[in-house]
Amino acid sequence: MLNHRIVRAARLAVIGCVLGGAALLAGCGKQAPAFTNLDITGNTQFGSDFSLPDTTGKVRTLADYKGKVVVLFFGYTHCPDVCPTTMAELSQALQQIGPDDAKRVQVLFVTVDPERDTPALLGQYTSAFNPTFVGLHPADQAQLTKVTKDFRVYYAKVPGKTPDSYTMDHTAASFVFDTDGKLRLFARDGQGATPWVHDFKLLLD
Repeated sequence: MLNHRIVRAARLAVIGCVLGGAALLAGCGKQAPAFTNLDITGNTQFGSDFSLPDTTGKVRTLADYKGKVVVLFFGYTHCPDVCPTTMAELSQALQQIGPDDAKRVQVLFVTVDPERDTPALLGQYTSAFNPTFVGLHPADQAQLTKVTKDFRVYYAKVPGKTPDSYTMDHTAASFVFDTDGKLRLFARDGQGATPWVHDFKLLLD
């Protein structure tokens, strides 16, 4: 079993909240887009915004990316599997939707390991996958606690053989906002680029 894993109980709790919110929309009478990822439009269980410094120290919120589809992904740079896989898939998806549409998508990578992920390291990590990707670095524990609580993201340090060799268990999923800044999707990890391409096109249409 991989050291870096989704904690099943946490994931089931999140999905339960998501499905509960989705059920509330069943009787609205509107034709919902056929997203590949889980449609959480109208769900109030998760955060509606964030306020975090980027790797230059500038505080970012959804308002900075008005008119863009925003992908909010939680991870850490020492992640051995899920994080680099998802980042690579997102980069591939942007290549596949074409340069014009790609300019209207913003990927934000929030570190759950700000202790090791310095702003410089975080910036190098995100830009290695795509120069447009932005790393967000909580300034202190209070900021990290708030944003993870808002989005119901689980994270925990797993000790390694040395103090610096620990890993981080965390919820491996992304939250996707539409061009109006509304939360729309709960995106599963490790799904490949195709579902991203499909849902990006729907959100950008």
